[in-house]
Amino acid sequence: MSKRDYYEVLGVAKGASADEIKKAYRKIALQYHPDRNPGNADAEEKFKEAAEAYDTLSNTDKKAQYDRFGHAATGAGGGYGGYGPQGGMRMEDIFQNFGDIFGNDMFGNMFGGQAGGGGRRQGSRGANLRIKLKMDYAEIANGANKKIKVKKHVSCTQCSGSGAKDKNSVQTCGTCSGSGQVRRVTNTFLGQMQTVTTCPTCNGEGSTITQKCGNCRGEGRVYGDETLSLDIPAGVQDGMQLSMHGRGNAGERGGPPGDLLLVVEEEKHEHLTRRDLDVVYQLHISFPEAVLGMQAEVPTIDGKAKIKIPAGTQSGKIFRLKGKGFPAFQSYEKGDELVEVNIWSPQNLTNDEKDMLEKLKNSPNFKPGPNAKAEKEERGFFDKIKDAFGS
Repeated sequence: MSKRDYYEVLGVAKGASADEIKKAYRKIALQYHPDRNPGNADAEEKFKEAAEAYDTLSNTDKKAQYDRFGHAATGAGGGYGGYGPQGGMRMEDIFQNFGDIFGNDMFGNMFGGQAGGGGRRQGSRGANLRIKLKMDYAEIANGANKKIKVKKHVSCTQCSGSGAKDKNSVQTCGTCSGSGQVRRVTNTFLGQMQTVTTCPTCNGEGSTITQKCGNCRGEGRVYGDETLSLDIPAGVQDGMQLSMHGRGNAGERGGPPGDLLLVVEEEKHEHLTRRDLDVVYQLHISFPEAVLGMQAEVPTIDGKAKIKIPAGTQSGKIFRLKGKGFPAFQSYEKGDELVEVNIWSPQNLTNDEKDMLEKLKNSPNFKPGPNAKAEKEERGFFDKIKDAFGS
């Protein structure tokens, strides 16, 4: 099933402000919250769908990419983008990242527990990691496995990410007795009202550290190198952003890791130029070759190909090599290679060569047709492409 447009999911216009997007998400999240709809799978999916839409539209960079590329911007539905191993939002991530949009633990106050029905929570989530990923034409056309080394926060191996010197250095929080929450009962004229807030002593973790790990100084993470093996799908474009869940910076004291954001940087080709899904090659031939015809070898994304140049070919003629362009991202569509012929005129002639051309200059076969000049002025590159596709 195809994904719905994120603006449609939240019920806002494409030009909606950040505040309008936030209010729209808040309204839908409250309507379909699991605590209000226990056991309702449809409500849960709508809750996740709204969170996924908000995750993109509330982020300036992600929103710009989505407005340009649609769902292909984060590879939604294909292992990139969103949250979770399949690219979908997970409940714990939603509450971890967006719970504060309601302010003052509103989910907890309304439904008698912390968001998502949980109690104690892990440490803070790691920051996202953004890197530029250079790719040549062949890698973009065919997909590629890229191995890169990145510097980022990684989990501390000495304390296994706990931040404590040893297991005896972790104690149950005395304020919340390990629940991560503090419940308060207030008497009002309507009766008793119970509120639940995050424990201020342990920040909702349910435990405190008496002695910190000497390696990470209690953070549960250190700065280090990690080599990543990335499978990049075919058909990406320059500036497109791919998101990989959980491959960013490690969180503090066992908190969930951030995401890895890959920004595609397309390397220029020595001979070819990209035009959307097509590639263009400028083929230069001599005047005799244009008159007599020839067979030319031209570079392609994956190697070389031979094409026949018929006798009498005019400068600016475009030949099409079908299917030799780029594939569309997550689609079966594929572009072509367009070979534009340019006739090269020699600049340094011998006297004999000049005499030969003088003899041919006034021959009727070497005079342009009556409409040649007007046709050359009126017809542009894309008109020639139409001819190539129609031929």
